[in-house]
Amino acid sequence: MQLGKRAAAVLAAVTVSGLLLTGCGGGGTSGTGTKSGGAGATGGTLTLASPFDNNSFDPAALEIGNRVHYWMPVYDTLLVLDENAKLQPNLATEWSYNADNTVLNLKLREGVKFTDGAPFDGAAVKANLEHLKNGKGQNTYMAASIASVDVVSPTEVNLNLSAPDPGLVFYLGVVGGAMASPTAESSPDIASTPVGSGPYKLDKSATTAGSQYTYTRNPDYWNKDAFPYDKIVVKPISDNTARLNALKSGQVDAGIIEAKSVKEAESSRLKISTEPVDWHGLFIADREGKTVPALGDVRVRQAINMAIDADSILKNLQQGQGEVTDQIFNTKSQAYVKDLDNKYSFDVDAAKKLMSEAGYAGGFEVLMPDLATFPQITPIIEQQLGALNIKVKWQKVSADASISEVLSGKFPMFFFSLGSQSAWQDFQKVALPTSPWNTAKVNNSELNALVQAARVAKPGEEQDKAMQKVNTWMVDNAWFAPWYRVDNIIATSAKTQVTAQPWNVAPWIRNYRPTS
Repeated sequence: MQLGKRAAAVLAAVTVSGLLLTGCGGGGTSGTGTKSGGAGATGGTLTLASPFDNNSFDPAALEIGNRVHYWMPVYDTLLVLDENAKLQPNLATEWSYNADNTVLNLKLREGVKFTDGAPFDGAAVKANLEHLKNGKGQNTYMAASIASVDVVSPTEVNLNLSAPDPGLVFYLGVVGGAMASPTAESSPDIASTPVGSGPYKLDKSATTAGSQYTYTRNPDYWNKDAFPYDKIVVKPISDNTARLNALKSGQVDAGIIEAKSVKEAESSRLKISTEPVDWHGLFIADREGKTVPALGDVRVRQAINMAIDADSILKNLQQGQGEVTDQIFNTKSQAYVKDLDNKYSFDVDAAKKLMSEAGYAGGFEVLMPDLATFPQITPIIEQQLGALNIKVKWQKVSADASISEVLSGKFPMFFFSLGSQSAWQDFQKVALPTSPWNTAKVNNSELNALVQAARVAKPGEEQDKAMQKVNTWMVDNAWFAPWYRVDNIIATSAKTQVTAQPWNVAPWIRNYRPTS
């Protein structure tokens, strides 16, 4: 069975613009920092186009996703996630847990200073982590498990945890580990005037909020070879066509584009790099059947998975830019299991049989949001589920209310695009009774036990297997009906090369280099 004429026509005519929501288990290692390849500093300017403007330079309000381009030039992180999403040393040169994973010890790099002259030391780490935990930004959860910080010495700290947190070390490679001068952090100007120890400094004289942010090299940075450019310029350009035109004209060197623009970009001799970050598909929220009894039957949820022609949707809606999957985890996640990508083959007849066995051959009605952010998705869902006699009652939702509405709990099922980062980070988003994307607050004892086992497992192979058991349970029980992991697409000029960053739509600043 193929897509119906109405859905196919819609698919051929439109492309998903999506929501770039994006944005991590640990072991220990030591070293002197990563250099991301290449020789020493080469000078020149790197100009980036960002789909979003900066929100704030306050470390408690920093975001991942596209906004890393604004803060990563000025704020170094304790650890670094490399191009394979593996942790590397940075401001922290070593890290290790105690026997029960409730104390994380960090050894700190010596001789580093913030650009205001203040030393980077244990006291600075303590101040930054407490600032983040007490803040109100969307990523304050990254410090939530830290009960207290003991400054053992200027070059060593212990993070005392309220409970084991397998994601903590990964958080220290992004917002959770961003280090600012404690003096600047307490200033009322921190949102607009960052002071870090990073490779660059914000040039306020050449910066206009909403238009252009300019960064010049920090001459005292300890790892200059990792950052070859003398200047970084970030231009917020929200419109895809405008970003593409800026790339084609040479106004910018790199930027994210949509799948529909790939052929035009390539014909203009722009280079294309991709990395699957977000997954698109259905959240079958009412897994206990409290609102829609049919959804409480695992056979019905499995039938919904089997009724979705994800291959055709990906080909027509995303021009094939992505990977069909039946799991919500990215390929570099601890929880990823390759065989689960093809757990539910597209088979409407088999799906109908499952519906009949569950006593729902005649189908049922379900309320779903008609999201203005995904207008092209509505007829596709209607057609696909219609093959199982599932009738969708739509409630229109405006673009600016999309997230608040789907998280409200009123919808038994909904379509959305969600990023996948580390396994534990994803569990926090979707698997717990308190998770925001577990909108019906389903409290399943079997799943809770598996998640707890993953929490306390020894970092390494034992933890990986525990994470994978959680994933396998969710796929077997059809908590979701994923369609595909969609490619994040980065276009660069001929003079610029980039390595896409797993788990994030925007590459780290260190991932860009001049073409040799």
